[in-house]
Amino acid sequence: MAVEAATGPEKRQLGVNQIMNIISGAVDAARRSQEGRIRYSICTLVNKEAEYDAMVRSFMANGFREPDCEFLYLDNTTTNRFDGFSGCNLFLNSARGDYVILCHQDVQLLEDGIERLNGIIAELDRAHPDWGLFGNAGARADGTLAIRISDPFSVSPERGTDWGPFPAEVQSLDENFIVVKRAANLAVSGDLGGFHLFGTDLCLNARSLGYRAFVVNFLLRHKSPGNVNADFRRIEKALIDKYANAWKPRWVTTTCTLVFLSGWRWLNRIGNSRVVLRQMLNLRKRRRRARREDIVSGSKASGT
Repeated sequence: MAVEAATGPEKRQLGVNQIMNIISGAVDAARRSQEGRIRYSICTLVNKEAEYDAMVRSFMANGFREPDCEFLYLDNTTTNRFDGFSGCNLFLNSARGDYVILCHQDVQLLEDGIERLNGIIAELDRAHPDWGLFGNAGARADGTLAIRISDPFSVSPERGTDWGPFPAEVQSLDENFIVVKRAANLAVSGDLGGFHLFGTDLCLNARSLGYRAFVVNFLLRHKSPGNVNADFRRIEKALIDKYANAWKPRWVTTTCTLVFLSGWRWLNRIGNSRVVLRQMLNLRKRRRRARREDIVSGSKASGT
């Protein structure tokens, strides 16, 4: 791992060997144990060093300092070697913090800082112990937006956009600022790629694992208005296709049982009724019997 020699916070670039170890599944638990746990890991994809330095300084000015914090980055200054999905999983696997902050390089903290974030986490722990991640912008299940941010769309840059109340449970989160609970062991999908919608994918995976996502009252400034371009639409289609396959109705056979799974409770009740299960078990028995007979016939024909 390459550690920058400059003074200030520990800004660490993930080295090639560490990345290969993580990709191969050799997560360096020994290093984590030796270096010890910290409170926050602030993780960023970087292609503009000046913006990143300004982001880091704003975090430091608001209490995010050693030894309770580390700053991790992936270097995209020469080419996009990492995207939102691959970078997110590398960060979640290598960060030492109990809470992993995934944020854009063009965000800057205003008045809300580490004490405010500590208070939000304590509040969520009390009221919603099954929380897995939170951010500053997302959409509720009914389609309404929950937003607490200062960005180019805000009428007042100082007050920002305040579409509460907070905390608000959401189905998706904008990627400019997301805080992930390390204990939830979350990850984004390995079969998706690009720089959009990995926050949505992270929320969907969290829900599948029994955790919930929230938007909270933590105000910061995001310099970009976002960009719904052709690449966004490409990733959107890939996300739709992925979950159409992941959530399609299916029969699942284990060594002990047979269950029917779908996204609809009424269909699950039908598929797992005794009548339907008995028919499916009989059908599968006939298929196994036919397969064995084919194997025996093939063996006899070949003289083995």
